[in-house]
Amino acid sequence: MSRTLFPFVAPDVSALARSLHRELEACEHTPGHVQLLNMLTRSAGYRNFQHFRAQQVARDRLEREPDPPAAQPVDHLRVGRVARHFDQAGRLLRWPPKAHQRTLCLWVLWSRLPAGRVLAEAAVNAILQGHHHFGDHALLRRGLVDEGMVTRTADGREYRRLERPPPPDAVALIRHLGRRAPG
Repeated sequence: MSRTLFPFVAPDVSALARSLHRELEACEHTPGHVQLLNMLTRSAGYRNFQHFRAQQVARDRLEREPDPPAAQPVDHLRVGRVARHFDQAGRLLRWPPKAHQRTLCLWVLWSRLPAGRVLAEAAVNAILQGHHHFGDHALLRRGLVDEGMVTRTADGREYRRLERPPPPDAVALIRHLGRRAPG
């Protein structure tokens, strides 16, 4: 069986020697292997060898974990194309033909639903009707549910916005439309 190596560093060799000297004097017999390990690790500030070992394993695991993925860049051309589907007040003029454009439009509508509140279907319809011009709020409501942005009860009476971070393109579009709309 292979042995796991744990590097041992004492910040002050003099303090290490004093601590070991005290512990060895207190022993009534010659300390064994485990007792020596515990003495060494206590002198370096750990409770015992198991505490030292757990700290090293945790440190190694954290060092092995990959760095979080870099932030995705924003596709400004895509955001600009989708922004053309909204009027100056930020209302959706038409339903885009492409699925990825429709998803970005749904993120904008998602951002306009109140967070952390349960809404009746009529309230969701009223919000959606106020933010589009083509007269199909049911299409938008179903799209929000299908994309996992909104959840609803089985009977369709209660709706709730699901809190999750929008993708970078959606964030850029929401910000752009927020600046465009008269305040």
